[in-house]
Amino acid sequence: MIESSTVDLIHLADEGSGLRVRVLGRHMPGVPAWHDFLDAEIVVDGGFVQGRLAVCLAPDDVDSWSQVLEALSAGREASWMDDGRNPEIRFEPSDQDGVVVIVVEDLAGSGTSVRVPVRLSEGWAVRHREHLQRVRVTWPQEVVQTSPGTYEWRR
Repeated sequence: MIESSTVDLIHLADEGSGLRVRVLGRHMPGVPAWHDFLDAEIVVDGGFVQGRLAVCLAPDDVDSWSQVLEALSAGREASWMDDGRNPEIRFEPSDQDGVVVIVVEDLAGSGTSVRVPVRLSEGWAVRHREHLQRVRVTWPQEVVQTSPGTYEWRR
């Protein structure tokens, strides 16, 4: 598929706050070791606070998002990108039905942390599975690591 415009991997928002993780494209297209990494941005809007962070998503980040999505849709707490390479995003169920508190911590970079509550809309989990599939179709994994430090194109 031809890479076109940006694609939302995550877009959780209500009338007052939200989180969006927007995939912008391949990090270094054509360079096998970095070809499957994706440039993205995290956008947080919490009413009086707004922030934007550039990140680089590894293929494992995209894969682990599906696991986080399953935990979150089951009402459990979940963390994403908690390996210290990117800002960590945590999803914490609240006492209010249908509301999740999203915590974005960029401790290694800016030292900033923000918490925003978001009321999840009807059908949000189905839409996010579709977002994930669209990211995978738009930027499929095309490189395989055959040994440490050695990469080749999938056949």
